[in-house]
Amino acid sequence: MAAAGLRSRGPPPERFASLCPQLLVPRGAWRGFSAGADGEERVSRVLREKFPRASAIRVVDISGGCGAMYEIHIESEEFREKRTVQQHQMVNQALSEEIKSMHGLRIFTSVPKS
Repeated sequence: MAAAGLRSRGPPPERFASLCPQLLVPRGAWRGFSAGADGEERVSRVLREKFPRASAIRVVDISGGCGAMYEIHIESEEFREKRTVQQHQMVNQALSEEIKSMHGLRIFTSVPKS
């Protein structure tokens, strides 16, 4: 138990479990769930719609399959002459609805080589 006035680091375990209940299942046992692939496809579809000039889009569920956290790699001409922070803002804006149900998001953007 933490001393009075001190808090432990990170979210309480029950909050994290609600974000990704598969984490309570023994490792490897959740592989049958389809939430990860469905979520990856949904996010990819939105990105393809919002970035029609993208030459490459890759979305990976890095939360263990429950859809709480994704890693996105997107290469698009639309990012040319924009700073990295502006590129990431574009991706965040494109995924504004999907982000509401996510715990985290890693974004990697690039411009196609000429």
